Amino acid sequence: MATAAIIREHLAQACCYDENIRRSNKDSDIERPEYDIKCEALLPVIKRELPVHFHAHRIDDVFTAHRIAAEFNLDYVIVHGTQSHLAADLLAADKTRVLCGPLLCDRSKPELRDLTPRCTAVLHQAGVKIAIVTDHPVIPEQYLSLCAGLSVREGLPYEEALRAITLSPAEICGIDARVGSITPGKDADIVLFTEDPLSVTAKPNAVFCKGRRFV
Repeated sequence: MATAAIIREHLAQACCYDENIRRSNKDSDIERPEYDIKCEALLPVIKRELPVHFHAHRIDDVFTAHRIAAEFNLDYVIVHGTQSHLAADLLAADKTRVLCGPLLCDRSKPELRDLTPRCTAVLHQAGVKIAIVTDHPVIPEQYLSLCAGLSVREGLPYEEALRAITLSPAEICGIDARVGSITPGKDADIVLFTEDPLSVTAKPNAVFCKGRRFV
């Protein structure tokens, strides 16, 4: 509760700061507010120019994040969402986006008591837009494909698992115009395999970065 209150306080201050700036721009008799570096940093957030990532494991924290986002009209994403499968239908109705993971860690704290690789499948089936993350360096990034493979084992369609580590995260991060799929005009960051890339035995045969081969 204290964390949510602090977030609300700073966002409210930024909104007030922005309003005072706009008022001073319209009326020369109104003095411009003194420069506030903290509020300045939040201006792209309250103007929806920059998405907000709420790190939340528990479902009550996920919905606290949603309420804050609704209150301040934020473009937001849930990171982790460990218990999000417990209310997948409600998250789908709210059009919540979730970066799921890590999926390979142990239940090292109470917030992870409901940790399961089924989370991605349940969210997808409910219509929630998801991506899979490893929370590097908590789980090293080289195990991303393994996490996607575990999700397939637990019910996530294979194509959706591939999308969850390629195009979907690019879309959620707002960089899909450059990366995420093999499309003319994009950066040509491509990894080629001769076997199932989600298999533990798969090794890259070629790696391209911006069209240049490195491996």
